[in-house]
Amino acid sequence: MIIQNSTRLRFRLMGPEDAQLLWQLDQDPSVMQFLNGGKPTSMATITEVFLPRMKAYRDSEKGFGLWHVSDKKTQEYFGWILARPMDFFSDKPDLADIELGWRFFKKAWGKGYATEAAIAIKNALATQPNIQSFSALALEDNIASITVMKKMGMHFMKEYDHKDPSGNFIAVHYQMAIK
Repeated sequence: MIIQNSTRLRFRLMGPEDAQLLWQLDQDPSVMQFLNGGKPTSMATITEVFLPRMKAYRDSEKGFGLWHVSDKKTQEYFGWILARPMDFFSDKPDLADIELGWRFFKKAWGKGYATEAAIAIKNALATQPNIQSFSALALEDNIASITVMKKMGMHFMKEYDHKDPSGNFIAVHYQMAIK
């Protein structure tokens, strides 16, 4: 699948060759604040954990994976958008509900890039007949991500205790139906 450029942004599916870019993004404590309390990710974690997980859900035909987001004119890398089936790493992944997520450099915050990118990717994936909805998760205090969810047209579904190897936390789940 190819995602067409949006008004300001370009997209391409990321792969293992992007390990350095993934690592660079995770070095800013502000970027990592709502993910792990602000701790930079080591290159070992990128190569031993992050890349294998990304490889597991990456499907270029369906558009699943991490989408590299850059400036259409300058090609400056801003961050990425995640697209994968909800509950992918469980025994019952939901292929009809696609999880969207995002991570952007702090310099790209507040400019609408995450919303523009997430909408472009959602719109491209929504053309697949089996996809019925899109979801996003965030810590309840991550107001910026929740704002992106709302601007995309997602609605609050539930608050729950999210269990994760990096720690348990209270999360919010937003969702939108497309059919």
